[in-house]
Amino acid sequence: MRSSLLLLLILAVSIINAQDCSKFYYFQNNKHVEMTISNRKGKETGKNVYNISNVQQAGGTTSATISSEFFNEKGKSINQATNVIKCNGGVLQMDMKMFISGEQQTTATGTSDAAFLEYPVGMKEGDVLNDGTFKMDMKQNGNMNSTMEITVTDRKVEAKESVTTPAGTWECFRISYKSKITTKIAGIGIPIKASVTEWYAPGFGVVKTESNFGKTEITLVQ
Repeated sequence: MRSSLLLLLILAVSIINAQDCSKFYYFQNNKHVEMTISNRKGKETGKNVYNISNVQQAGGTTSATISSEFFNEKGKSINQATNVIKCNGGVLQMDMKMFISGEQQTTATGTSDAAFLEYPVGMKEGDVLNDGTFKMDMKQNGNMNSTMEITVTDRKVEAKESVTTPAGTWECFRISYKSKITTKIAGIGIPIKASVTEWYAPGFGVVKTESNFGKTEITLVQ
């Protein structure tokens, strides 16, 4: 009897975890998402297109494969990449390789250890979120060794507000953070720093990001 109750409890927890993750667009098989990139003057400079596949569950964790393709402002395909994203009990774990811009990915290939940035369930205004660090050993232009390091720090939930993009309207948390991308060649590098604000819809995903370099927002969900 006790073993049956324990089995039912484990099954119930697994179902709840799956429900917590299933509404994120990152975990819906065959979902197609387009994110449009604009510069500081509002001119469109490119587009990231995401296609979701291979959604699966193991040990209470839901994972999915995100195939991304970067198009420039003329609609030409420039780069393709594949990332893994995870969710456990509603806690979203974003692959930090997705923080590498399409332009940077066109000139760099390399290897790295997995690194994820967390978006916890039940976040509220005033919460301080975990930092993240990602490091990648690269070859640029096919023959020059270099190292890229991305750090995301000072993440804070500033407020809850409604956000509208061409793809729809969401109730979001506005999250601010500092990012630094340093590419070192022969041990020498100059960091690129940015103050970033993003709008995150719980149970759905990131719908908009702004920085001193421009804006990215979700413009199509199919």
